[in-house]
Amino acid sequence: MKPGTKLFSTVCDTQVMVIRGSDAKVCCGGVPMADAAPADAGTPDPAFAGGTQMGKRYVDAAGNLELLCVKAGAGSLSVDGAALQFKDAKPLPSSD
Repeated sequence: MKPGTKLFSTVCDTQVMVIRGSDAKVCCGGVPMADAAPADAGTPDPAFAGGTQMGKRYVDAAGNLELLCVKAGAGSLSVDGAALQFKDAKPLPSSD
């Protein structure tokens, strides 16, 4: 995946944009994401139904993959069965 690629969940409304890509297969709700919005949505796996939040960045543990959620949904994001985490904001320098 290259930066700028949009991915669509096949089980909920989640849409993400790739900020930093890798060759890993991104899943939402336990099901691989698609390059186009599906006509019929399935149901997310209960183990991956934590939801996504619009405007949040999600990263893998190694920091190789970064996704920006552009539309929230009921499924949670994962790669190779490991859930993606929120990316923390960088602290601003003090102005003293």
